[in-house]
Order: sequence, then structure tokens, then C-alpha cells
Amino acid sequence: MAIVTISRLYGSGGSEVAGKVAQILGWELLDNQVVDAVAASLGISVAEVKAREERAPSLAERLASAMTMGSQDWITPVAAAKRPTDEQMLEVTTRIVTEAVSRGSVVIVGRGAQAMLSERTDALHVFCYAPKKALVARCMERDHLNAEEAARKVDETNKHRREWVKLHWNREWSAHENYHLSVNTGWLGVDGAADLIAQAVRKTLR
Repeated sequence: MAIVTISRLYGSGGSEVAGKVAQILGWELLDNQVVDAVAASLGISVAEVKAREERAPSLAERLASAMTMGSQDWITPVAAAKRPTDEQMLEVTTRIVTEAVSRGSVVIVGRGAQAMLSERTDALHVFCYAPKKALVARCMERDHLNAEEAARKVDETNKHRREWVKLHWNREWSAHENYHLSVNTGWLGVDGAADLIAQAVRKTLR
């Protein structure tokens, strides 16, 4: 059994890279399936999971969550809806990742897997990045946004991911020392990055 975790700057094409790595190696891919499984387990919509995953809760959300633990007199409409807490969502995500790992070799995209599985010796942790111009260009094409909108989405999404990892694991999300391999998809392209990662897997995990 072996594991590849792929963390990625938004706009780097990391999910596409992960898909190709899984295809090359013939391994299971765990990406958007996590969203579906978390939603089903917690009885909430896929849209809500997508809106909240890899994003630290806002102050309003933290207050609403705290108030559900206190006096019923102070519960807000948001709290009254009994939405699962960030910790509950993370717990379910961790269980889903653990179950996938137990089934065999797997490529896992995001969801803090590099921190979650940092102590394992059978894992290769990869970070996909690219120059800001390349991140924005990919976001413009994929999300059908203009340059200003795409730049804002890239910055905000990567900020949320950084804060989420910091909140739950007290780790710097993009710090090179937390990864075995950092790959510039703006230079290598998706196919080149996938080939390089697959080669690294064959040399280190097999």
C-alpha cells in the first residue's frame, strides 16, 4: 500500500495532475468523492460541503457554533439549523480518507491530507504551484471569469486553504519542508507534472 497526497494552489491544475497520476499508476483517486461522502454522512447538501471545505470558519460561524453549546436563549437562526461544526466535518473527512487508505494505494487531493498523514512512511506528499499569472489564466478559463475576478478568486481560495490547515494542524500549508516534492505546473504542464510525480513514486514507494 502507498499514498500520494497532492496539495495545490488554486489555479495550478493540481486536481487534474492527481487524476493523471492515479491513471498512470492504476491507483484509486480520492478527490470530489470526499465531498459526496461527507454530505451523505452528515445529511447536508453537496453545495454546503463545497462551500465550507478547506476554509476556516468565519467569526459569525464560530459564534453560531459556540452558541449551540450554550444557552438555548442565545441560539441564532444559523445555529438553530444544527449545521455540523467544522470539527465534525473534519472528523468525517478523516474517516473517509482513512478508509480509502485501508483499501489500497491511493492518490488524495487536498483536504489537509498532507498534514493528516504526515507521520506515515508510505506517503509521498506533493505540492502543486505555478506563477500567479498562470494561476489566474487557468482560473479565467475554467471558471469563466475576467482577469480581476479570477485574481481575486485565486487569492481568496488560497488564503482560505492556508488558514484551514493552520487552524486544524498548526502547519504552514505551502511550506516546502512539509512536502517531499514541489512541482511547478506552469512550467511542466499537467502531463509533465503527473509524469514527474509518477516517477518519484516508483523510485520511493515501490
